[in-house]
Amino acid sequence: MRVLWVVLLTLVLSGCGYNTFQTTDEQIKASWAEVLNQYQRRADLIPNLVNTVKGYAAQEQVVLLGVTEARARVGSIQATPELINDAQAFAKFQAAQGQLTSALSRLLVVAENYPQLKSDANFRDLQAQLEGTENRITVARNRYIKAVQEYNITVRSFPSNLTAMLFGYSVKPSFTVENEKEISRPPTVEFAAPKAAAPAK
Repeated sequence: MRVLWVVLLTLVLSGCGYNTFQTTDEQIKASWAEVLNQYQRRADLIPNLVNTVKGYAAQEQVVLLGVTEARARVGSIQATPELINDAQAFAKFQAAQGQLTSALSRLLVVAENYPQLKSDANFRDLQAQLEGTENRITVARNRYIKAVQEYNITVRSFPSNLTAMLFGYSVKPSFTVENEKEISRPPTVEFAAPKAAAPAK
């Protein structure tokens, strides 16, 4: 009789989305870990990038300080697994990453004014690494968004919403559309071609 109840309970739970919750929750955790991994990769590039720019453009203190402070704000947020269950903490994390993206964009734009910096091999390598990382961040974020979307649909849909209430599953926060538009654009710099010398009169 006990075995029959276990089998019956298993069938009921699987039919009400319980197994789907387990699968989608694991997908969210995995995709979130990849988002954090790529954000950390970006953060690790910043000190070398700032130091390289400082070597050629030390007078750009406001921009350099802006990047350093934005990185510090990101680092001050504890990106624990619980973060994805707290809408306020998630929004704070998202805002900090957005500010860092903007600060990095300004730094790369400043580099346009320093031909020697633009021609520095170390700077070009760091810039390429940064742009590649920004692209990987976008891919990782999109995977996370899709995983959360699938999970949240299950939380809200009948009859799986009853299972959600029974086991305490709730809607998880995701990246906002406004923030997605900003961050999905990797910071790029169009290097202008050198101007031709004016003909001698």
